Amino acid sequence: MLLAGGLIFYSQTMAFAFDEGFHLVAAQLILNGKRPYLDFLFPQTPLNAYWNALWMRLFTDTWRVAHLVATIETSAALLLAVDYVFRRMPEKAWRTPSALFVACAIGLNVEVVQFGTVGQAYGLCLLLIVAAFRTAVLAAQRSSLWLVALTGLLSAAAAESSLLTAPVVAVLFIWLMIAGSAGDRIRKACAFAAGVSIASIPLLSLFLQSPNQVVFGVIKYHALFRTIAIASARETNLAVFMAWIDSGQALLLILLAAGGIAFVRSCGWSRAQKLEFYLCGALAVTLTLHLFTAMPTFTRYFLLTVPFLSILAAAGLCALAERLHFPRSLAWTAGVAVLLMGCDLTKALYEGRDDFAWSDVEAIAAKVDSVIPKGATIYAEELVYFATRRTPPEGMECHDTHKLTSLANDEAARLHVVPGPERDRMAKAGLFQAMQSCDDKETARFEPLYANKAEYDSGCALLWGFK
Repeated sequence: MLLAGGLIFYSQTMAFAFDEGFHLVAAQLILNGKRPYLDFLFPQTPLNAYWNALWMRLFTDTWRVAHLVATIETSAALLLAVDYVFRRMPEKAWRTPSALFVACAIGLNVEVVQFGTVGQAYGLCLLLIVAAFRTAVLAAQRSSLWLVALTGLLSAAAAESSLLTAPVVAVLFIWLMIAGSAGDRIRKACAFAAGVSIASIPLLSLFLQSPNQVVFGVIKYHALFRTIAIASARETNLAVFMAWIDSGQALLLILLAAGGIAFVRSCGWSRAQKLEFYLCGALAVTLTLHLFTAMPTFTRYFLLTVPFLSILAAAGLCALAERLHFPRSLAWTAGVAVLLMGCDLTKALYEGRDDFAWSDVEAIAAKVDSVIPKGATIYAEELVYFATRRTPPEGMECHDTHKLTSLANDEAARLHVVPGPERDRMAKAGLFQAMQSCDDKETARFEPLYANKAEYDSGCALLWGFK
């Protein structure tokens, strides 16, 4: 509860990610009756956008609502992982210290804190993949087809929220086939497929209406266009790998998790118990390999492995404590590990105390509303569109798509894309009553077109009054 409270406080104060802008704009557009892919380009799977739109409809379309929902999802994923360790550790003396260690390993993780609390899909994905893991374990214990179907539903729903979690579907399916009895495999496969099919309905429905637009947004954009304007995606991925080596939290989790696997292999636990921990290892390794294939990848992606590494690390921590041979060794060992994680988080939060935040976006949005009438056409970052509740010009819902300059005009129009040169032509023709950007080069290019300029400490600028 303390960790959840801390996460909620952070989500409403410091939590911010530039990339959450187009996720929130997508939810706002859905709230206004538009459809991803068909009415605007959305280079993600759609479930999280619909999920955010639902909560915005129930409450209000602000970033605070999206952050609160994501934080509750992350906290629920933490609770499911903690509950699993508390129930599954065979030694009674291990349960409370190892469960508290898992709570802190997840709840104090820098990437989980910074990105599991924003409007992107990380919070929902964490909840769905940990819940799918729990239902898979129960399905193997009880031979229930309903639990198998629920596992398929939850894991596929995670992939429907972000393709970063796609390997979870395959890993859980294979594990259920191995962990279950041979006679049930066909029925289990059918039940799992049924769950996956139900979770795929939103994307399948959109695909049937416009296959080309959906395939471009979900697959082609990432395969062909994502690395445009990036000097070297491979070098970026190598830098991410080196960043994990430099992370005390990551190294601690990885070393303890490796020790946990070694301990599970040699201990006297039952085959069923060992298979569950092997499943954690398979999920962590498969997700890691998959995330390194993204071009480019980012350290925040790897927060999806943290719950499974933490569960394995708890076993490794118990094995290490047993070798120390002194009273309360597990509590002391867990305490030291938690202290190290807490120091890493404190350092990261202190260093980021002056970073760009939603308060900066709100200041820009207030200025836009004060000088530009509602209904006027403006060019801005997605974050500003969302904060001002202004509908972006068609084709400008996702700022990053302006780099798609190789698309033919008719194809760009069909996909709802405005390439950079066309955007520049529109600006010079005076079609935007204001232009806002946090890119210095972009601001310098368009500044001669406007009479007025407001600059902000964040590095952003607002131009208005077309000459």
